[in-house]
Amino acid sequence: MRKSRAKKRILLPDPKFNDTMVSRFVNGMMYDGKKSLAYTIFYNAIDIVEKKVTEEPGIETFRKALNNVMPAVEVKARRVGGATFQIPTEVPQRRKIAVGMKWMIGYARKRNEKSMAALLS
Repeated sequence: MRKSRAKKRILLPDPKFNDTMVSRFVNGMMYDGKKSLAYTIFYNAIDIVEKKVTEEPGIETFRKALNNVMPAVEVKARRVGGATFQIPTEVPQRRKIAVGMKWMIGYARKRNEKSMAALLS
């Protein structure tokens, strides 16, 4: 028998924008428990976006970018008879956000820029 699902933890919103999505992003970006450094990097990236890229608030640009990155469909393996088929399935909302954040952080780290704030922006 399978174990029960893990309970969803309540995440505190970030101090500047009062948004739990930002907290989740910063938690994914953080190394070695250095959350204050991760917050500083994120806020610097938002400031760079506000100054250089767009005239709208940086947090709105972050939300748009996250929505553009989030997957709508993923394939899951299903065994039918003796064969394994890749069946496209819709992604649950919570997983969409998690995968989108993971992709944004991963691709930002692979870029060639001076600082992580510049990479993210």
